[in-house]
Amino acid sequence: MLRAYILPTIAAELALLFVGGVLLPEERMLPAALAGLVIVPALVFLVRRWTGSLSYRMRRLSPEQIISHRPGPEHREQTPEELADSIVERTGEIRRALAGSPSEVRVEMCVMGYRACANDMITLTHRINEELKSAGPVRRMRLRRARNRAIEALSATRESLPPGILRTTRQEHQ
Repeated sequence: MLRAYILPTIAAELALLFVGGVLLPEERMLPAALAGLVIVPALVFLVRRWTGSLSYRMRRLSPEQIISHRPGPEHREQTPEELADSIVERTGEIRRALAGSPSEVRVEMCVMGYRACANDMITLTHRINEELKSAGPVRRMRLRRARNRAIEALSATRESLPPGILRTTRQEHQ
């Protein structure tokens, strides 16, 4: 509703500014043109911010927000197998990111991702331990296989991290 009202209003004001600048006497045309050079970019910025543009939201996104994101209540909870698959996939991406010669920032992002995976591994272990109490033999085998895959992936990722990087982060150095 707000967008439907603001955008036409801004367009009308820009049109009036342009017409007013053209129709004004010559001695007032320069200040009107300079005002237009200041007002138009400001209005464009405000419109983009109000409309929630993707580029604005991307600039405001931080690594902490990415890691802390959890699906809302409308999403169902992951099964232990899905959580294990998620850990395996994310640790694989971390290893691929560290394969070349990554920058210091990229290494820190990978460390944050590794820590998130390690926290999910703790959650996975608790869920599997709870479910093993009442699971049948086939289900137990599947749960143990999922846990082992996640453990192996997490271990391989830890080995690919630079030595000593998990002890301190850049923020702790400062």
